[in-house]
Amino acid sequence: MIAETEASPHVLSVPDAGRVYFNLGRNASYEAAHRGDIPTLRIGRKLVVPIRAMERKLDEAGVSPGEVNV
Repeated sequence: MIAETEASPHVLSVPDAGRVYFNLGRNASYEAAHRGDIPTLRIGRKLVVPIRAMERKLDEAGVSPGEVNV
């Protein structure tokens, strides 16, 4: 079951989400998450970005993930 989860993750790290969706660096990604531009979920001390929430936020903005330009 673990291998299946690793093959198709449901969450990304904040820096990974910032890079994938907005071409942001590590610090800019955490700043965007702090502002609420990147939706996050805290699990213990770890901060992650649920992919569904990120894609929903982009859908609400009327932007598809491939169209995001910073």
